[in-house]
Amino acid sequence: MGVSTACPDEGIALITVDFPPVNALPVSGWYELADALRAAGRDQAVRCVVLAAEGRGFNAGVDIKEMQRDTGHGSLIGANRGCYEAFAAVYECEVPVVAAVHGFCLGGGIGLVGNADAIVASDDAVFGLPELDRGALGAATHLARLVPQHLMRTLYYTSRTATAAELHAHGSVWKVVPGAEVRGAALGLAAEIARKDGSLVRLAKAAINGIDPVDVRRSYRFEQGFTFEANLSGVADRVRDTFGKEPDA
Repeated sequence: MGVSTACPDEGIALITVDFPPVNALPVSGWYELADALRAAGRDQAVRCVVLAAEGRGFNAGVDIKEMQRDTGHGSLIGANRGCYEAFAAVYECEVPVVAAVHGFCLGGGIGLVGNADAIVASDDAVFGLPELDRGALGAATHLARLVPQHLMRTLYYTSRTATAAELHAHGSVWKVVPGAEVRGAALGLAAEIARKDGSLVRLAKAAINGIDPVDVRRSYRFEQGFTFEANLSGVADRVRDTFGKEPDA
């Protein structure tokens, strides 16, 4: 359990997240993932990173139960800072990052894949931000990198999800494959990238980030300020306390 790094082929680092049962990461998990991504990017033998996950889905966001156990704001602050670091580590990884997404990709998962360089997804994958149902805000910055502006707003306000096929139609998912093939397809794309000159690939990543029209770190940090406001006002606790409970009959 946790975050592991392997080298399945020359020039490729495979980073795998495994936090059962649904890959809802605790505060320490986000930092662990950030550290793994940054370490892989610093390794001069690595020319591409594949980010994958074990279990039922790619990522279910932050561990809400961890926050509910905390009577103060320590877990909230830790989760916000941890997500900020992990999302930034994907974006700032010195080499391209390919996300291999299966099952659900929710909340913090959108922050990860929205900052990735390419996405390969299983045909059962769904993407969304259920933040308003969980007393949180954030990652609209990253969802806006996956779908057009008005669709992003509708998905955000409703907490609905989009399918891998829909994201493929919008051009944000590179390829949709059966679930059993998603990791292999992601590794195949990574191998194609890894055949390029390593120094040139690193320059290409820096160049592409440099012409990005949105500063994803500043944009996401701005969003996080509203999460703090929601928590300080008590709105977040009121909504979060209903998470996982069945509505009254």
